[in-house]
Amino acid sequence: MYGKAFAPEYQGELGSALGVNSSYEEVLAKASRAHDRADTALERARAALAVAEANRRLGRVAEAGAAWRQSYRSARTAGDAGAMAWALWSGGTLARQCGGLPLARRLLTHAVALADGSGDRLAHGYSLAGLAETGRIQGDYAAVAELHEQLLEQGRAHGEARHMVWAMSGIAQMHRNTGDYAKALELFEESARIAEAGEDARGRAWSLRGIADVLSVQGETDRALDLLSEAEGICRAMDLASALAYNHKMRGNVLYRAGRYEAARDIYTLALQEFSEMQEPRGVALSRLGLAKSRARLGRDREATLAELAVLERDFTRIGLRHARDMVIAFRAELTARPAAETPAPRCDATTLRSPAVPARS
Repeated sequence: MYGKAFAPEYQGELGSALGVNSSYEEVLAKASRAHDRADTALERARAALAVAEANRRLGRVAEAGAAWRQSYRSARTAGDAGAMAWALWSGGTLARQCGGLPLARRLLTHAVALADGSGDRLAHGYSLAGLAETGRIQGDYAAVAELHEQLLEQGRAHGEARHMVWAMSGIAQMHRNTGDYAKALELFEESARIAEAGEDARGRAWSLRGIADVLSVQGETDRALDLLSEAEGICRAMDLASALAYNHKMRGNVLYRAGRYEAARDIYTLALQEFSEMQEPRGVALSRLGLAKSRARLGRDREATLAELAVLERDFTRIGLRHARDMVIAFRAELTARPAAETPAPRCDATTLRSPAVPARS
C-alpha cells in the first residue's frame, strides 16, 4: 500500500501550507511571501526553492534559474547540505528542461552526493530520480535502468506513491521506445492507478499521456485522444505549462499516426509556440519534427523537408536526444527510399518473333 502523495520540495512552513496538487500560481505567491519574511538563511533557502519550482513549472525559466541559485547560496550560508542538495536538484531539473542535459547530470550528481552525506533520504531519492530521467531522455537506457529499479525499491519500501509513479512511468517509457508496447502499457496503467490512489494529479496526467501514446501506436486513436483531454484538464487546473505543452505535442503524435495530418500540423504549431515561449529547446525540437513530418505528408517540397531534417538532426545530437535523432534518421530514410523495382512484363513484340523453320519442298 502507498500513502498519499506529498511534495517534499515544499519545506518548513510551506510544507503545511502547500500540497502536491497546489496550483503553481498559488505556490509562487505563498513562497514569495515566505521568502520576504524569512528570518534565517535556511528559511530563505526553503522559500527560494519553492519559488524556483513554481517558476520552472510555469515555464518562467529566467526566474527559476535565479531562484534555485539563491536557494543554494542561502543553504550554503546556513551550512545545510540537505538544503543545498534540494537547490541543486531544482537546478538540475531546470537544466534538463532547458535542454542542457550534460549540465543537468553534473548538478544532479552533486545533489546525490550532498544528500547522501546529509542523510536527507528524500533529497537523495529525488536527485536519483532526476539522474534517471535525464539518462532516459538521452536514450542511455543501459546506464539508467538500474537507477529506475532503485527508485522502485525505495518507493515500495517507504510506500511513496510519487516515487513509484516516477520510476514506473520511466521504465514504461523505456519499454515503449524499445518496442515492448504490451509491457509499457501495463506499467503506464499501473502508474496511473497508483497516482490516482495517492491523489497525485500531476503524476496521473503524465501517466495518462504515456497510456495515450501506446494506445495510439496500437491504433486506438479515439481512446488516446480522450485520455489526453483528461490529462489536459489536470494540467490546466494546476498551471502545468510544460506538461500541457508536452500533452499538446503528444496529441499531435496521435493525430499524425491516425493520418489526420492537417489537425496534427495545427496542434504541433500550438505546441511549438508554447515550448518557444518557455524556452524549452527539447520540446521545440520535437514539435518541429512533428511539424516537418506533417507538412511533408501534406505535400511540402521534399528538398525543403530534407533540409529541415538535417537541422533537426544536428539539434538532437547537440542536446543529446538519441531516440529523437533516430526518429529523424528513420523519416529521412522513408522520404528518400526508392520505389521497389517492378518485375518487367514478358516481352511480346511481334516484330521479334521468329517463325519456326519450314522445310523446303522437294
